[in-house]
Amino acid sequence: MKPIAKPAVVAAVIGPVQSVLGWLIAGGLWQGYDQVRQTISELASPESPVNVIMSAFFVLGGTLTLVGAVYARTFAMPGRIALFVSGLCTFGLTIFPTPLIGSSPMHQFFAITSFALSAGWPLLAMRFRSDAPRVLRPMVSIPMALLQGVLAIAFLVVWADPNSQVIGLWERIVTVSQSAVASFFVIAAYLSQRRAGR
Repeated sequence: MKPIAKPAVVAAVIGPVQSVLGWLIAGGLWQGYDQVRQTISELASPESPVNVIMSAFFVLGGTLTLVGAVYARTFAMPGRIALFVSGLCTFGLTIFPTPLIGSSPMHQFFAITSFALSAGWPLLAMRFRSDAPRVLRPMVSIPMALLQGVLAIAFLVVWADPNSQVIGLWERIVTVSQSAVASFFVIAAYLSQRRAGR
């Protein structure tokens, strides 16, 4: 079993930090923007005064996900592929931004696909071998994936409600959670292998 490579660890450390900094910085620079009511995607909309800043953070996040997918070599290949496609979807939702008024079907497609893959990849990355890091075994991977799935579904329900006043809050909860879980898996597997001398 190949070990977690250091680029994946670096990406895992940076990932959650840049995820939060992106919408905090961009939202703070847009006077009147409501972090609870408005989505992160609105920060990158063509009409947004901070669209370049938020788009750059989206691209950075997608790139870090790709790095993690390539170098988290201990993960089972289907999980790495799911992470890789999720990273590509982040580029897709950046290329097809959502307007402040109306909607973008392509943006919605890439965003929903990204959320779904980011929630379910731990199931696909599971390992059943006795020498696999504990974090990748079913006792950890399944509950984590279920929790992420519940959060993602809850967000999509809120997102589908045109009268929702907390869509931004829910999106931030899910986004931070998904980024933190991915980082946790990478770092925990890496530390486990270091302790085992691999």
